[in-house]
Amino acid sequence: MNKWLVGARVRTLPAAVVPVAVGAGVAVGEPTAHWWRVVLAGVVSLMLQVGVNYANDYSDGIRGTDDVRVGPARLVGGGLASAESVKVAALLSFLVAAVAGLVLAIVTS
Repeated sequence: MNKWLVGARVRTLPAAVVPVAVGAGVAVGEPTAHWWRVVLAGVVSLMLQVGVNYANDYSDGIRGTDDVRVGPARLVGGGLASAESVKVAALLSFLVAAVAGLVLAIVTS
């Protein structure tokens, strides 16, 4: 599996998707429901989750917390990626979330 997918911790992503899906489910049948807003909310939610996962990987990696890890490999602690590249990935994830969130906020005001 791609190291960045491993670092994104795909198994945690339902925690980001389910609340958006429940909200979309509640909105079904509403005359004012706009599905592109659901997509933007999903992007915000997913990118925040992925960004937090990368940031946690970075933080644990530079502190040495993951040096003797039992369980799934971590990007920095497992030597799969440099600390700097994981930090950049976290910041890019947060940037994508911020842009999608700003667009969502602007068009729904």
